[in-house]
Amino acid sequence: MPHIDVELDKLKAKLLEMWDLVEYQLQSGREAMLQADQELAKQIIKRDRKVNQFDVKIDRMCENFFALFTPVAVDLRMVLAVLKINANLERIGDTAEGIARFAKKLDAPVSAPLLEMTKVLPMYDEAIAMFADCRVAFKDNDPALAKTLIKRDRALDKIYRKSDGIVTKYMADNPERISEALAILSIIKKIERVGDQVTNIAEEIIFYREAKVVKHKQDKKKKKD
Repeated sequence: MPHIDVELDKLKAKLLEMWDLVEYQLQSGREAMLQADQELAKQIIKRDRKVNQFDVKIDRMCENFFALFTPVAVDLRMVLAVLKINANLERIGDTAEGIARFAKKLDAPVSAPLLEMTKVLPMYDEAIAMFADCRVAFKDNDPALAKTLIKRDRALDKIYRKSDGIVTKYMADNPERISEALAILSIIKKIERVGDQVTNIAEEIIFYREAKVVKHKQDKKKKKD
């Protein structure tokens, strides 16, 4: 195998390691939210340092790659995509940390009516599933799968858009649960951001494999919606 391919494989492997860590952060955030698990929330916050270490390491690997080689065509697009995907993974890690911080504010497990009304669990589960499928799309070089993720993000946006009204009504009917409702509303906003960040990664996979820029096309569609 040519040396450049060996280095590209190392770069891809390191990014997938980071992906796994961030996925753990997201899944643990769901559990911490659901169970009001203070200790788990603290672990998530603490582990964000490791995500940041991966971020710096991958950036340096990309810089070294450019210094050693003069990549062109698909190799160049891959390294550029890795740089941007790395940045989005770091942001998702930050988002998971933010979810954990709101979970820490919960004194007891979230009430069932609030969970049902807001649809926060289906939203969270879909965000985690999108994140996992995006990893598959990157690992398998599958732009077709990446394109489906862009469409799936609309379901998260739909729940997010309705959340303000639903939570406002819940707080009016349950004034003793205002802090809980505000924490869940904040978590919903964080999950919506995860959907946007997964979409950004999916767009980079499409760019890497097909040399097509779809980012601004998606922005136009969102404005129409």
